[in-house]
Amino acid sequence: MVIETKRLILRPFLEADATDVYEYLKEPAVNCFACMKLHSLDEARAEMKKRLGETEYYFAITLKDGGKVIGEIDAYPEAGEPHADEDAEQDTFSPCWMLNQAYQGKGYAFEAAHAFFDYLFSQKGARRIYAYTEDYNLSSQHLCEKLGMRREGLFLEFISFVNNPDGTPRYENTVQYAILKKEWDRQQSQ
Repeated sequence: MVIETKRLILRPFLEADATDVYEYLKEPAVNCFACMKLHSLDEARAEMKKRLGETEYYFAITLKDGGKVIGEIDAYPEAGEPHADEDAEQDTFSPCWMLNQAYQGKGYAFEAAHAFFDYLFSQKGARRIYAYTEDYNLSSQHLCEKLGMRREGLFLEFISFVNNPDGTPRYENTVQYAILKKEWDRQQSQ
């Protein structure tokens, strides 16, 4: 699957993307991506091999002009009810997006996320899309709001991605945003 926008192409990852991906994953900008940190170009190459089979829900964000990978976006279907059984409808998605810092502030994240949301709602049967962001990640919060998502809540000391210098978990305050398909459709028709 390939999604095209005015300036971007969202496509499955290729082995040749390792250098570009290493560029932004050698020092992830926010703690929620700490577990994705790559320590070498060889690690990046191995990671690209793992991603090769992901063709429906995990995309490289590439510049249409030149093909450089400047980030990634993904979301997998899940049941909307946390305690749902295994047969429950998988109509809820929680996207994760990351952009190389050198390409932030140029509208690429909005362009990619908007196209991805449209894809999830129109082609993948999404009923609800929700996103978590750290309370200090104001650019991600702004992106959620620009996408028309509602701020649903603030979870204090919700999750820990990294440890403090003394080894104890550093808990993050997390903001949750969401949008329903009917809200998205209404917004797109305006």
